[in-house]
Amino acid sequence: MLIDDHFNPRPTDIIVATSPKCGTTWLRALVFSIINRNSFDFNNHPLSKANPRDLVHFLEAHIRGDRSTVSIDGLLSPRLLSTHLPYSLFPKCMTDDASSACRFVYICRDPKDVLVSKWHFANKLRPKELPPLPLEEAFELFSNGVSHYGPFWDHVLGYWKASVEWPKKVLCLKYEDVKEPSGCVRKVAELLGVPFSPEEEKKWIVEEIVKLCSFESLSNQDVNKSDTRSRENPMSNSDFFRKGEVGDWVNHLSPQMSEILDKITEQKFQGTGFSFH
Repeated sequence: MLIDDHFNPRPTDIIVATSPKCGTTWLRALVFSIINRNSFDFNNHPLSKANPRDLVHFLEAHIRGDRSTVSIDGLLSPRLLSTHLPYSLFPKCMTDDASSACRFVYICRDPKDVLVSKWHFANKLRPKELPPLPLEEAFELFSNGVSHYGPFWDHVLGYWKASVEWPKKVLCLKYEDVKEPSGCVRKVAELLGVPFSPEEEKKWIVEEIVKLCSFESLSNQDVNKSDTRSRENPMSNSDFFRKGEVGDWVNHLSPQMSEILDKITEQKFQGTGFSFH
């Protein structure tokens, strides 16, 4: 309701969308570097001095409190905004209107890895006076659809179906595609209407962006090693970098947990054309 009442979308808006713990930091860095590739030198880039969350405005943070969105209303177009919101919660003028030029770049991830990442993250933020959240409890909540921003599978399907219906408006990436990041970079640039020129390809700009936004590069920046927290901001930059691996769930989930999540995924995505494999 706050979005409908207070957010004024522009046709040029670029929305970086994710369900939590699905590659938000990487995607923010990727889109920022693609859009601004002619504005900064790779050897002295803002991503070497600031966490991606400081460079891409988080939409939900600007529709709370006094309900004012003045901090993003004043941004120059095209605005680059990040969100965890389901696709269905955006104004219909952004989602249902084929003439709207706004773009959504979405990334999702194998739910087994999402669960493990969410569990680790939740325990980092958990008050010290409380015992750690047991993995079994986190599993029960997640598998029953109790997640931030709604059930994980519904979140994915919302953006996936939109990408099928509006392929020039919504791009749905998979975290597993990070193994071939160059393809992701080119797909994002195409969707945003800024494809790489032959000259840029010759200069290896795509590869420069891949290197700049890699987990190894971002996690080793001094700014992202910060462990500073406060009451106003309980999350430190280092909290957003753990392993960045595909398939780490095998080190945490029992075969039974894995089987249950795979069955839920199969049932939810049956007949949709979507698969993580």
